[in-house]
Amino acid sequence: MRFDIISVLPGLLESPFAHSILQRAQKKGIAEIHVHNLRDYSTHKQKSVDDYPYGGGSGMVMSIAPFAACIEHLKSEREYDEVIFLTPDGETLNQGIANQLSSKQNIILLCGHYKGIDQRVRDIYVTREISIGDYVLSGGELPAAVLVDSVVRLIPGVLSDETSALSDSFQDDMLDAPVYTRPADWNGHKVPDILLSGNEALISKWRFDQALERTQQRRPDLLQDKD
Repeated sequence: MRFDIISVLPGLLESPFAHSILQRAQKKGIAEIHVHNLRDYSTHKQKSVDDYPYGGGSGMVMSIAPFAACIEHLKSEREYDEVIFLTPDGETLNQGIANQLSSKQNIILLCGHYKGIDQRVRDIYVTREISIGDYVLSGGELPAAVLVDSVVRLIPGVLSDETSALSDSFQDDMLDAPVYTRPADWNGHKVPDILLSGNEALISKWRFDQALERTQQRRPDLLQDKD
């Protein structure tokens, strides 16, 4: 799977993709992550990629020309399943969307900055718009990193335990059950006896019941959506 991320601040994305699961996925050749500097596609001497908004108002708007040049260049090399713009007014990223995207082959991610991007970029090129929450960040780089992480970990072969991602919170529209590890007794705080029993059927039922209870307490909306 390949991600091409277009950003005016590519340095912000160096660390998230250079460690842990995302690093291993790239070393295994399972995922490719390429970050493109939008300024490389600017025709201005100062490599500017923004301008004043028509109609007045505060802030600067990212211009269409650099985005168009970069996207057209990438599309000349391969076909893309999605061109995604990270924006607060997009659909909210959830596990279902991550599952959908994990089956794709090539995805372009557009990172906005400043006041926003020229609407024509969205009208002409963008196939999907995604938000990571109802708040505003300085740019789309962090949301892009979140989206890539949520998707890549679902690709077969990325996690050492293939079943791990399937038991994550939200996979079954429920939160995950509590988890424990050694020691079994820490200063009087004990692991539930059922987890030490070795009875897989009872442990599975306990985990389901705990997950259901936690979801009812913390995210009842998930259960309503399931109905």
